Order: sequence, then C-alpha cells, then structure tokens
Amino acid sequence: MSISRTELGLTTTVARALIEAGCVQFRVDEPFRLPSGWTSPVYMDCRRLISFPKLRHALVGESLQLLRERGCLEGIDAIVGAESSGIAMAAWIADALQLPMQYVRKKAKGLGLSTQIEGVIETGDRVLLIDDLMAAGESKREFCRALHEVGAKMKDIFVVFDYGVFPTAGMLDRWGVSVHSLANWHDVLVAARSDGLVDERSLNELEAFLKDPVAWSHAHGGIVWTPR
Repeated sequence: MSISRTELGLTTTVARALIEAGCVQFRVDEPFRLPSGWTSPVYMDCRRLISFPKLRHALVGESLQLLRERGCLEGIDAIVGAESSGIAMAAWIADALQLPMQYVRKKAKGLGLSTQIEGVIETGDRVLLIDDLMAAGESKREFCRALHEVGAKMKDIFVVFDYGVFPTAGMLDRWGVSVHSLANWHDVLVAARSDGLVDERSLNELEAFLKDPVAWSHAHGGIVWTPR
C-alpha cells in the first residue's frame, strides 16, 4: 500500500486501507455504545491489522515518517505500548527503531512498585506511547498518570486512528502531551464516498454524526459526556 500525502498530512489512503481490511464497521439501526457511554453509528477495530502483514508494514512505515516529521522521535529512549491493542504496533515500531519497549496496563496488577508497567523503565526515560486508537481519551489519561508515577517523561502519543469527534480538548493537558494519528472519521467518510466502498445510508448517518456528535449520541441513547 502506498500512501500519498496532502498539505494537511493525513490522507484518505489510510482510511481506505482500514475500510478494505474490515476495520471499519457501520451500524445504522442499532448504534454502537462505546465504553465512555457515547453512541456512534461507526466503530473502528484496528486489532484486525495484525492479520495483514503488508498493510501493517506500510502503516508502520507511514507512522515512522509522520513521527519523524513532527519531531516525536527526537531523544526518545523507549516505546511504550498501551494495553492491549497498542502492544503490537508498539512492538513493530520499537523493532524498526531498535529501541527498548515496555507496555502499560489499564489497571495495576501484581505486587511490584510499578504494577501498571511491564518491562524495564528508568526514572527520566523519555518515552513515546503507542495505542491503536483515540476515542474519548479516558484510557490515555490513565496511561499518562501511570507513566508519570514511575518517572517517565512523555510529550507525544501516537495512534493509528483518532475518532476526532469527542470533546477531548484539555483531557491530557495536565501531562502536556500531543496526540498524533494517521486517520480519523472525516478521512473515512471521504474515502468511502470517493470509492463507493460503503452504502449511502451508512455514509449519510456517519455524516450526520460528524456534524454534531454530542447531539447525535444523545438522540440515540448515549450520554452527553464531558471530560472530568
């Protein structure tokens, strides 16, 4: 898979590849209910990428190019994968960069002092957190807290896909991190419409959702969620 770039950086080529790999799911009549309580007519399952070696290789290459362009790899000591869906992508990127890797759990487990972190991490290590996607952002907040507690320094998070619709502004400000991604739902809408990959009814519902995600979620039984 080759990925052409636009002036905005992220392109519909990645979104098209995700659609073709079956990562994008539509449900018009019975919306998806996400862990945050939001409802959505679409769902992204990036976990499928582990089964497509050519696609994952291409996405790793594009991820590294994006991260280099944005200065996210400068001075990095280690790559940290987010439990559980971010671990595979983190391993591929760490291997490509020949860097140490750890992973961070969603909840503490075991008897050690750093029970949310698996692997060797030292106070002051500069790390890049990798996950498969960014939705409401609550899990990212927990990962940032856990890494901060063991003395890791982090300024960037990378995800393959960012929902890009939830009110996550300010969610991660406490840790001063920025989130970078290869695609979002607006890219999916453009890619699906241009290539006729998805039926028109599903696309119309996605378009309505993107115009006002809060109102759409509320009208379809979801909570009107705001960051804590």
